[in-house]
Amino acid sequence: MLLAVPLGLLAFPWALLARRVAAGTGQPAFELFLLLLGTALVAGLGPLVAWPLAAIERVRLRLVDSRPVPPARRVPFGPSWYRQSLTWRELAYAVLLVTMVPALYGMVALALVLIGVCALSPWLVPAGEINFGVIVITTSSQAVPYSIAGIAALVTVPYLLALAAGFHGAVARALLHPGSRDELHAELVEVSRSRARLVGAFEAERRRIERDLHDGAQQKLVGLTLQLGLVKLDLPAASPVAGAVETAHNQAKQLMSELRELIHGIRPGVLTDLGLPAALRELADQSAVPVVVETDLPRRPPEYIEATTYFVVAEALTNVAKHSGATTVTVTARETADLLTVEIRDDGRGGADPSNGTGLTGLADRVAVAGGRMLLSSPPDGPTLIRAELPCA
Repeated sequence: MLLAVPLGLLAFPWALLARRVAAGTGQPAFELFLLLLGTALVAGLGPLVAWPLAAIERVRLRLVDSRPVPPARRVPFGPSWYRQSLTWRELAYAVLLVTMVPALYGMVALALVLIGVCALSPWLVPAGEINFGVIVITTSSQAVPYSIAGIAALVTVPYLLALAAGFHGAVARALLHPGSRDELHAELVEVSRSRARLVGAFEAERRRIERDLHDGAQQKLVGLTLQLGLVKLDLPAASPVAGAVETAHNQAKQLMSELRELIHGIRPGVLTDLGLPAALRELADQSAVPVVVETDLPRRPPEYIEATTYFVVAEALTNVAKHSGATTVTVTARETADLLTVEIRDDGRGGADPSNGTGLTGLADRVAVAGGRMLLSSPPDGPTLIRAELPCA
């Protein structure tokens, strides 16, 4: 109850308003101000007061109800915190705890006092009459029936207390128990947060692998290629070893080229150094189909969003070259209101179907992991449009 006192302080403008209305003070503008001020205080700060109160009440609920109450799984504090229904149910419970619960236990206390006075009335009458409002007891003989009724009613005291506690517990469980919708929402929020952490860890691991290959294996392979080249220069052309050294030298150069492509596939250097527009233009230059790139990015998106966008476009262009028969592709990337939208449109034959193994399902999964969504439009005669929307906030 002590934790509910701040809630009562927040409602002080309403109490002052009620007093002014009862007194008949005619200042509508000031009374409207009190009404709005009380509403703003209770709605804005009330949930913050009700939150610790509800946590304590969930613990106290175990005294009268053996069924466990799962802890409230909340969304992070912010606008969504106020949109959670549990927040307002906790506030409603706090309001009841300030208003109705004292009245309930006051009635119980009054009933207990009445039963006690009736049971002890023969011994209390000599000290003065007992006035119940409609009944006045002045003699001990008059008090005997009431004493018998009071003593008999003592048996009902445990049931009365249990009934009051049970009613209080039922109201608390109904308002403080997280509903299935709240639990599902909290689980989805936690899944989104864990997914974001996994995406960040995946990108960090991707960068580490790319760095290790670039600074470690590739440099050693470059050194080996140079040494084989020097050895080949020192050997006579007709020497039996020259052919084997030349073959090893060519294989080392081929392996270095493949390793460079592998490193580029893990995370292109141009994407890291120059950003997404330059990386998309590089993809366009490497594409077998003519590609027009249009970008409108006021700032650099997060790294994992950049990487996701790049690989979506790269895979889409590969699919266009393999399956569409298109002659022109347009790639558009723009950011509006913290949402990065990339579109890949081609003038091919259309009819793209994720079930045909064209990699579209993988694209959709990659976009979903980044918290976005992918849309596909590909009628039988074309054109085909792939649209990916990725949050950048």
